[in-house]
Parts: sequence; structure tokens; C-alpha cells
Amino acid sequence: VQLVESGGGLVQPGGSLTLSCTASGFPFSTYSIGWFRQAPGKEREGVASILRGGGRIQYAASVAGRFTISQDNAKNAVYLQMNSLKPEDTAMYYCAASSVICDLARTCYNNWGQGTQVTVS
Repeated sequence: VQLVESGGGLVQPGGSLTLSCTASGFPFSTYSIGWFRQAPGKEREGVASILRGGGRIQYAASVAGRFTISQDNAKNAVYLQMNSLKPEDTAMYYCAASSVICDLARTCYNNWGQGTQVTVS
């Protein structure tokens, strides 16, 4: 299982970014995929999750209405569209995958990417 995140960068408050997670080595469309983030000195927290190609989508309260998760099974990719970014969204963002039904619980996921940094300043 391999997950590779991309799309992070520096953006001004109010701006937008789209993160991508490209997967390989497992039946992508049958897995739960989650986006998590971790700021310095804080625990890793769930941001958004998508179950088995879109059957169920969940968002953390802090990002609901601003972030959108989507999946393209043909490209084995999951995206996180982030709008109206705030300085408190600054963190390393990680993509995670699980063969079982997972939502935003970090401990449910057993496959992780290396992360992509998002800085809002």
C-alpha cells in the first residue's frame, strides 16, 4: 500500500488549495480514505473521510462548509478542496487508508502517506 500526498503550499488567509492523494497497491475503491492534519505540538486530527468511493462522507466541524473531499477511482486519487483557509488550518496534512469502515478516527487507519505541508499566512 502506498499513498502519496501533494498540493500543499503557502497561501494567504481566505485562499484555496487542493490536496491530492494518489494511491497504489490496494483495491482503492473499496477502502476508507481519510485526510488528517497535525499542527506542531498538537495531536493528529481527522479532517475529512470518504467511504468506499463516496458512500459516506464526513467532515470535522472545524472544516465543514469550507473543505470538500472527493474521489476519482479511475485515477486512484482522493482530493481535498480547501476554501476560505484560515491560519489555524496550518498543519501537515496526511492521507490515510483502511480496508475497514473508518470515519475520522485516527486509530482506525493503518496505512499513511508522508504528508504535505499547508501554511496559511
